[in-house]
Amino acid sequence: MRQPQKSSMPRLIQAMVDAFRLPDLRWKLLFTLAMLVVFRFVAHIPVPGVDREALSNVFETNALLGMLDLFSGGAMRNLSIAAMGVYPYITASIIMQLLVPIIPRLQNLQKEGEIGRRKLNQYTHWLTVPLAMLQGYAQLVLFQRPEMGVLPPGTIGFGSDQLLTTAAMVLSMTAGTMFLVWIGERITENGIGNGVSIIIFGGIVAGLPTNFGRTYLEGTSAGEGIFNIVKLVILLLAIAFFIVYVTEGVRRIPVQYSRSLFRGGKMYRQSGGTHIPLRVNSAGMIPLIFAYALLMLPATVASYFLASKVSWVATGADWVDKLFNTNGYPYWAFLFFLVIGFTFFYTMVIFQQQNLAETLQRQGGFIPGIRPGRPTSDYLNRVIVRITCGGALFLALVAVAPILSRWLVGGTASSTLMLISAAGLLIVVGVVLDTMRQIEAQLLMRHYEGFIK
Repeated sequence: MRQPQKSSMPRLIQAMVDAFRLPDLRWKLLFTLAMLVVFRFVAHIPVPGVDREALSNVFETNALLGMLDLFSGGAMRNLSIAAMGVYPYITASIIMQLLVPIIPRLQNLQKEGEIGRRKLNQYTHWLTVPLAMLQGYAQLVLFQRPEMGVLPPGTIGFGSDQLLTTAAMVLSMTAGTMFLVWIGERITENGIGNGVSIIIFGGIVAGLPTNFGRTYLEGTSAGEGIFNIVKLVILLLAIAFFIVYVTEGVRRIPVQYSRSLFRGGKMYRQSGGTHIPLRVNSAGMIPLIFAYALLMLPATVASYFLASKVSWVATGADWVDKLFNTNGYPYWAFLFFLVIGFTFFYTMVIFQQQNLAETLQRQGGFIPGIRPGRPTSDYLNRVIVRITCGGALFLALVAVAPILSRWLVGGTASSTLMLISAAGLLIVVGVVLDTMRQIEAQLLMRHYEGFIK
C-alpha cells in the first residue's frame, strides 16, 4: 500500500481523513455511529403512564438519580425502556470479578483461555437478567412514591390488578437493558472501541448541551451565565488533563527471559529483555462505583423513614439524610476516604488474580536482582502498593471534583454537579483514549503514520 501524501493538516485531522479513506475502517466508524443513533432512539421510548414534568423536577433535586442517570446514558431521565442502561451488566461484571478468586470452578474457567472467557461472559449475562429485574422493580417503586409523583399511586405492586402492569413494565425495562448490552457487544465486535463504555459515553455527551444551558441559566445575567460556562469549561479541561496524565502513567518493571536453542547439535543460551507495565491507576473507575453505591445506600434507606410517625425514627432518618446529602461537606469527606480504600482493595484483588510471579517463573522470566518465586511476588506487591498510593489519591481528588465546580462556578444545581462527576469524566476520557488507540493501531497496520505520541 502506498504511503498517503503529506499534508499541512494537523496529524489528528489527517489521521481521521486517512481512516475514512480505508473502506473497512470507514465501515467500523459508521457502524459505531449507527449503533449510537439506535441507542438514542431507544433512550427516548418512555414507559407508559409517566408524568414527564414531575420526572424532570425529580432529577433537578435528586443527586442520587442523577448518578444513576449517568450510567443509563441519559435514558433514566426519560424513564424509558432503557432507563437502567447497562448498569445491571456492569454490576454483574463486578460481582463475577470478585467471585473468580473465591470459587475454584471459576478460577479454572479463567485459565482455559478463550473458551473459559466465553463461559464467564455467559454467566455474566445470566446474572444480569435477575439484577435488571430487581433494579427495574425498585426504580418503579421509587418513582411511584407520593413525593416523586412520577407514576400514579397503585400502579406497581403484586395485587391482582397490578401484577400484569408491573410485569409488563419490569420485563420491558429488562429487555431494554439486554438490548443495550447486545448493541454494546456488536460495537465491540464490528465497530471501534469498547461498546458498553461507548454507550455510556454517548449518553453523557448527548446531555452536554442541556447541562451547559442550565449552567448558563444559573447566572443572574447573560454576562454572568457566559462567565460561568467559561469557568466550567476551563475546570473541565484541567481535570481532563489531570485524568489523562495519571491514566497514562506506567511503572515499567524490567524482565529478562533466557532460553536454550539447539543448533548443529550444540546448545546455546539466549536471553532477551522486556518489561511489565504496571499502571498507576489500574483499578479504573470501579472504586468510584463502589464508593458511590455505598454512600447512596444510607440516604436512600433514610428517605423511606422521613415521614415515619415515630418521632425518634423520623429524627434519625433526617439526621442520616443530611449527613449523606451531596450538599454537605461530610459526604465529600466520606467519599474521599472510601475511594482511597476501595482503590487499594480492588487493585490488590485484581493483581492477585494475575499471579505474575508464577507466570514469570513458568515462562523462564525473572526480574534482574530479584530471585524467582516468592521474592518476586513480594517485590511486585511492594511496587504495586507504592504506585497505587498515587492512583488512589488521583481517584479521590477526581471524585470530589464536583465540589470544586460549586466553589468556582457558584451553582448548586444537580446538573452542574453531575456535569463534572468523576465517573462521567473518567468514562469520557477513557473511551476517547481507547478509541484513539484502536484507530491508530488500524492505521499503523496499513502503514499509515500514527498520531499518538
